[in-house]
This record gives sequence, C-alpha cells and structure tokens, in this order.
Amino acid sequence: MQIERFTKAQADALLPGRKPETSKNDYGRVWAFCGSSGYTGAPYFAAQGAVRMGSGIVTLAVPTDIYPILAVKLNEPVIYPYTEDSWQDALHRAERSAACLIGSGLGHFAAFRELTLTALTSLPCPIVLDADGINALGGHIDKLCSTAHPVVLTPHAGEFSRLTGIDHPTAEDAAAFAVRYGCVLLLKGHRTVVAAPDGTVTCNTTGNPGMAKGGSGDVLAGMILSLIGQGLRPVDAARVGAWLHGRCGDVCANRLSEYGMTPTDMLGVLPGVLHEYNTREW
Repeated sequence: MQIERFTKAQADALLPGRKPETSKNDYGRVWAFCGSSGYTGAPYFAAQGAVRMGSGIVTLAVPTDIYPILAVKLNEPVIYPYTEDSWQDALHRAERSAACLIGSGLGHFAAFRELTLTALTSLPCPIVLDADGINALGGHIDKLCSTAHPVVLTPHAGEFSRLTGIDHPTAEDAAAFAVRYGCVLLLKGHRTVVAAPDGTVTCNTTGNPGMAKGGSGDVLAGMILSLIGQGLRPVDAARVGAWLHGRCGDVCANRLSEYGMTPTDMLGVLPGVLHEYNTREW
C-alpha cells in the first residue's frame, strides 16, 4: 500500500487565499455541537480553532447548563444554548451552515447520541465527527453510508478501536474503513494519517509528543471544520488541518518545551503559522 507524505508545499497550495472585496459571509458559516457538564474546555478549543483558522461566523451550540461559562469565555463565536428537549431546533438552524462539527466534549447521554445520528441523515452539509460524536456511532456505523454529504471522522487509536474492534489500527485499517463507509478518516497518532473514500492515504509529518494533551484534538477538529466551511474538500481540509495543527505544535515545543506547551499556546501561534504559509489571493 502506498502512503504519500503530505508536504508544506501541498498545504500552501490548498490553503484558501483572501480577496479584498469580501465579507464574513464569504468565509463560511459553521456550527459546532460540543460540550457538556464538566467538559467546558472542549467546546472552547473547538470554537477557537475555527475562529483562528479564519471562519466568517462560528456558532457554538452548547447545553444550557454550561452556556453561562462559554458565554463568558468566548467573544467571537455565537453561543446557542439548547436543552435535551430542544436539540432538534438547534439542528434545524444548523441546516444553513457550510459545515458542522459534532462531538467534542459532548458526553454519552442518549439525547446527544440521537442528535449525532439524526444529524448524519438530516444536515445538508459536510460533518466533522470528533470524540463523543464518533462514540455515538457505536452499533450504528452503517449510518455513515446514508449521509448526503461527506463525513470526516477524527479518532485517536482508542476511539477507532472502540468503534471497529480493531486493536492497534494501522494506515491500512484506516484506508479500508474510509473506502467501506465512504468517509474521510483522520487517524491521530505519532504520524497522523488521512484516508480518503477512494483509498488514498497521506501521512502527516508535523507534530510532536507535546501535543498529547487534552484539548489538542478539539483545536484540530475546529480547524478542519473551518477549512471545510471555507470551501476545501473534506479530505483536503483534514490534510491541511493536520499539517497546520502539527506545525503549531512544533512552534510551541520549540518555544516552550514539549512538557510545558498547551492547546491554548497552540491557538496563540496559529495566526503566525498561517502567516508563514499563504498570503496570496484566491
């Protein structure tokens, strides 16, 4: 099986440029369903990942019990509160988005599982499933085959193993999954791989062990969400997102050490990393 190394030149070529005569509506309206009681960091990191990646409008849908916390922590995103009985209305509003993220810190409650499974068949836009959004697929993987638009899954090895029963998954396992279910699979690890529905696999070469901290994957999910909202194909969004995310980690490790760096630090260096890559217009 051939695995292509994804390069800086490829990331630069794919990263969207910016025209002078544009507004926030030109850079993607995206929604994220994230967070639950006790898990307020995940929605923060996911939303900020999308904002820092350049999304025009980010709407973060969160359960009402954590709404006050996120409303104070976040300035740029729109915060939309919902209850276990009103998630259908929130999902209906998300139908106008360019892309949707589901799962970061969402929890294992029955209502959230139903939200995830309903979104797969009802939302008319690409979906990114992370963390508990992936866990919600347990016993329902075939739902991936009935979606109208591409789905990107971003599991680490443990989440992929729970979903498939495959221990110590490989790039070959990722490719087989992507082909079988017609999705994009980003398998996080020492060398993150991105598998496309056609079986193509790329290997990311940025990143370091300092990124192995809670919240890092949420930042990545938000970045991928943003890139899809800005017009990239889901598979390209996953590849570029992984590359830039790893580059942020490398910058932080160089400045702060792998021990002391945090996902917050990665968000802080993302604008500078983007400045390294792309200054051209569309």
